[in-house]
Amino acid sequence: MAFNLSAPSRRFILWLCIAAIVFLCDQISKSLILSYFRLGDGRVVLENYFNIVRVHNPGAAFSFMASADGWQRWLFTAIGLLAAVFITALIKSNASQKLFSFALAFILGGALGNVLDRVMYGYVVDFLDFYTGDWHFPAFNLADSAITLGAICLLLDELLRVRQAKK
Repeated sequence: MAFNLSAPSRRFILWLCIAAIVFLCDQISKSLILSYFRLGDGRVVLENYFNIVRVHNPGAAFSFMASADGWQRWLFTAIGLLAAVFITALIKSNASQKLFSFALAFILGGALGNVLDRVMYGYVVDFLDFYTGDWHFPAFNLADSAITLGAICLLLDELLRVRQAKK
């Protein structure tokens, strides 16, 4: 039996597959960090600029609310799940808009990667550590990178939309 999907359904599935690839890459990278590094361990990759480290972040971006008593785990999990539902609906209704849907797929995959960490461990596993001299950017992971790339693409999409509307 063959399935004949409409073009919008095929595009929607494509964007969900991209989100799934982002999610899987994030989870595989975190699994490797958890397998080969102990908490606090680090390896220099590019001296004076980049390390691979193992950091646990029970908070949100930039360790926001990391020192709370644990309730933040469930708050951020709920926010992530609600965002995933909303983003999935946006992708479904806008699947033909390539840049917009690409951005949302990356945000969805990253958000679900961090949600799974919170559910499984009670924290997000971070491992990318960029620095120079005494300045360190807070450690982050592939999910965070995907969310950031998605946000940048959303801004670009909106700028292109505004520019097109002015023509």
